[in-house]
Amino acid sequence: MPLAESRLAELHRLGQSPWFDYISRDLVARGGLRRMVDRDGLGGVTSNPSIFEKAIGAGTSYDEQILRLARQGLGAAQIFDRLAVEDVRAACDVLASVYLGSGGEDGFVSIEVSPAYAYDTEKTISEAQRLFAAVDRPNVMIKIPGTREGVPAILETLRQSLNINITLLFSTSQYEAVADAYLEALEYRLQHDLTIRATSSVASFFVSRVDTLVDRLLDERIEAAADVAERRRLGALKGTAAVANAKVVYERFRSYLSGRDWQLIAASGAKVQRILWASTGTKDPAYSDVLYVDELIGEHTVNTLPEVTWKAFNDHGTLARTVDRHLDDAHLTLRGLGQLGIDMERVGAQLQVEGVELFAKAFEQVVAIVEQKRSDLLAGEGG
Repeated sequence: MPLAESRLAELHRLGQSPWFDYISRDLVARGGLRRMVDRDGLGGVTSNPSIFEKAIGAGTSYDEQILRLARQGLGAAQIFDRLAVEDVRAACDVLASVYLGSGGEDGFVSIEVSPAYAYDTEKTISEAQRLFAAVDRPNVMIKIPGTREGVPAILETLRQSLNINITLLFSTSQYEAVADAYLEALEYRLQHDLTIRATSSVASFFVSRVDTLVDRLLDERIEAAADVAERRRLGALKGTAAVANAKVVYERFRSYLSGRDWQLIAASGAKVQRILWASTGTKDPAYSDVLYVDELIGEHTVNTLPEVTWKAFNDHGTLARTVDRHLDDAHLTLRGLGQLGIDMERVGAQLQVEGVELFAKAFEQVVAIVEQKRSDLLAGEGG
């Protein structure tokens, strides 16, 4: 399919870059990632422990390297680290043309600091530095959770001009903390006569998980509702919280861009810290399979899509600027939820804690998969 015929490629015209929320050795080695760049305008790749768990657990693509590293005496966690770094480096090389062609605005591949360090500022900083050096590519982006302890690590690593993807953001206050950190880091570099042109960051704001939790809270209220009209009113709010939450955060993002602090820094060559919509695969089959793409298209945004959503949008996604449409409705939705006792800041805090736990569990599981493969492969050769 020529580039112009791909709906995903057309997103660039509307200011949004489509990234792929998956990575695997086969995808890179067999040319799949290259084809996505050429055909669909792929702008970047995101990875996390859950993604590596799926990639390494499927098939035998990693077995040869696992055995080689096992023979060298490396443990499962060390082996996983080597596998992840190699995959990310290879993907960075594929995306190098996008990075160079966009003047360093796009073409990034993300690798995550171990979620075990999500609440440890110093370990997060040192691990981010290590991963940045290990991948050794200008278009690698280090993922750091936007926890309270993560924010000072984000500030410090951005001061050092590492590219940072701030992950697990669910609420306006969580977003504001990392947007402030980006501004502060750039101001620091300018004050110390350091270039800011090479510093890149995205703020990854999670979407579908918000509906999953809020819908559950609404279901509890529907069950307790006394009359049909009330149940209908509550039911109409289902599936609206995530998009409303994201639109209000985008509104806050635009206010940063129009602020004097940003205007001064932008004049010195700063790159915009784009909003990245994460967790955009639809989890509830009652909703459109492209809901969290169709509703959040606009300037200075990224949407990182899982494979199912990638294919669905290319088939029947809507191409229009939507992220700042119906803002009054978005505010109304959030106010209505607040009146029901569903506070989006509390929802965001809970989802961030759960997100760290999910990634930590996935990290343990992928290390366990590597350990099983390591043991089996060594046993298979009598080692």
